[in-house]
Amino acid sequence: MTTEPQATVNDPKREFTLERTRNIGICAHIDAGKTTLTERILFYTGMVHKIGEVHEGTAVTDWMDQERERGITITSAATTCYWPVHQTEGIQKIYDGEKFRVNIIDTPGHVDFTAEVERSLRVLDGAIAVFCGVAGVQPQSETVWRQANKYNVPRIAFVNKMDRTGADFNNAVNDMRVKLGANAWPVLIPLGAEDQLKGQIDVVNQKAILYLDDDAFGSKYDVVDIPDDLKDMAKEALDNLIEAVADVDDEIAEMFLEEKTPSVLELKAGIRRATIAHKLVPVCGGSAFKNKGVQMTIESVIDYLPGPLEVPAAKGVDSHGEEVHAPAGDGGQLCGLAFKLWADKFYGKLVFTRIYSGKLEKGTQVLNPRTGKKERVSRLIQIQADKHEDCDVIYSGDIAGIVGLKDVKTGDTLAIPGYDISLEPPSFPEPVISMAIEPKSKGDREKLSDGLVRLSDEDPTFTVRTDEETGQTIIAGMGELHLDIICDRLKREFGVESNQGAPQIAYRETITADANGEGKLVKQSGGRGQYGHVVISMMPNERGKGITIENKVVGGNIPKDYIPAVKKGLEEGLLNGVINGSQVIDVHVDITDGSYHEVDSSEAAFKMAAIFAVKEVMKKAKPILLEPMMQVEVTTPEEFQGDIMGDLNRRRAKIGEMISKGSDSIIASEVPLSEMFGYVNNLRSMSKGRAAYSMEPSHFEEVPANIVAQITEQK
Repeated sequence: MTTEPQATVNDPKREFTLERTRNIGICAHIDAGKTTLTERILFYTGMVHKIGEVHEGTAVTDWMDQERERGITITSAATTCYWPVHQTEGIQKIYDGEKFRVNIIDTPGHVDFTAEVERSLRVLDGAIAVFCGVAGVQPQSETVWRQANKYNVPRIAFVNKMDRTGADFNNAVNDMRVKLGANAWPVLIPLGAEDQLKGQIDVVNQKAILYLDDDAFGSKYDVVDIPDDLKDMAKEALDNLIEAVADVDDEIAEMFLEEKTPSVLELKAGIRRATIAHKLVPVCGGSAFKNKGVQMTIESVIDYLPGPLEVPAAKGVDSHGEEVHAPAGDGGQLCGLAFKLWADKFYGKLVFTRIYSGKLEKGTQVLNPRTGKKERVSRLIQIQADKHEDCDVIYSGDIAGIVGLKDVKTGDTLAIPGYDISLEPPSFPEPVISMAIEPKSKGDREKLSDGLVRLSDEDPTFTVRTDEETGQTIIAGMGELHLDIICDRLKREFGVESNQGAPQIAYRETITADANGEGKLVKQSGGRGQYGHVVISMMPNERGKGITIENKVVGGNIPKDYIPAVKKGLEEGLLNGVINGSQVIDVHVDITDGSYHEVDSSEAAFKMAAIFAVKEVMKKAKPILLEPMMQVEVTTPEEFQGDIMGDLNRRRAKIGEMISKGSDSIIASEVPLSEMFGYVNNLRSMSKGRAAYSMEPSHFEEVPANIVAQITEQK
């Protein structure tokens, strides 16, 4: 492992040092209040002068027309704000009188746009995980939590909607511990609940923060002593917090064993160390919509989440495969990650980039190790959601947009020429749904093709291919809504009206028995012929292990030079199964024997022989068809529970647990994706618009025999 030598950490010209920079994401289940929280943060930091509302279509970070119409976040929006830390009487803070720069990415909650969360978490130093005070931990909350774990992102939790009927802060915290395995401990407890929500209890400072009734914007609050009837509860919360920090932090543990009570600043420093080390999750409670508790949550971001210097250095590999580290600092060699592309109507291709080390100036040449090409940066853009400001330089730890780069894909490293490093790109799930698309007008064929290419460049979970048999253009994505948004964007941004076929499920095939067989290609038509002969055995692989191939040929019956061609043929043959032509997964193939002809054998002949062998053996190996199963959670008033469960059963659902929360029932189930088309409209009509559902991919499962017959007939 090599590490670039550390140089100047903070350039004298930068306005905010790395110590005073925070890169955070706001992520959660759909409709937990991420965008509403972001809007309040922008308002309280002075970046906007009027609070935008999701339901009114005026939220700053929901700037696409589709987002404002649907009231959901579709694309992760980057924005920057500034937070001055002022000492408040009765509240001690780690930092005093300093102004911080906070780069925020508001991510989508809908599972169809999970790639936006994935790539955002890849470049962030910390996150606020938002939970609904009524529903607690929901399915997509678990998904984003796993994504944050995957990229080692420290986080704090904000339990939102504490003004709603049925809100239960303690239940939400317990949910985090049980469902997420989080070591979650309250630092800001809601004072009151439902329509009696008044503010927060600051556990560390043992003070109450009361928001003034005459200030609808929640800008003014008083710090007062905790009411007498809540003092015991607050003291118990502090004792529990100290004990929890002592369990994971050596310095606080030492004080705890010596029966010393840590000071406010000592405890805060311990919470900070434990949070950055992924050993503790501080929890804040409040209501973003009712403007209660947001400012103190921002203070918690400053106090407990890391700056770029406090997270491990960016890790990559050099051209020899050796591990390389790029530590944060303006004086180091330039290294950044292009984590998102956007087709902007003013700038063309806008490349969202996180700079890890060094600084990037306008006009600089950067090297893309994937292509080996150098490109010049023509403009640098500071991004405020849909508003852009030109700048001359971006520093280590910054997130900004680059204009002028043409041959760039999501996940590419951008480095100074001569710096041999490739950072690990974010990973993305495979599309689960596809459909045919064509322009309504033949003259729009080129515009459609151009639009699809640009949209697939932006979104790694959106793919485009041409069906070789039919010549149709097939688009694939993460769900109905995902493809619906793509078609809408084609119309609005590229001026292409299109016709779409019925959505098609991404079925898979596998085998359930061992089988042996061979494939042979023998052609003689005058002159040199074609000869290839491959014998294989095939067996089921462990679920999720994919395709594995092993060469077990002995005695040179297939010369070593032809083995790569045989493997390529096997891989190609497994792209199309024998039931309905779906991709084959989770099989192991042994190449056991074969024969060759000294004159007529060639790589092409052995490749074709391997394809023939796959088709023959697949038929013997008891193939089955697999369909994607979705984890579906429906939240409904109890009066509609029976109808909704009956409908789910008709959709071949496997009903899991049912939970009552207040007057609502939560039904968890696994349902085949093929049965979920148009579900939202059915659910609305069954529940008079009062039920909601969430859905995310779970696993593949065997299709019942009677359904297989229907699917193959449709083919």
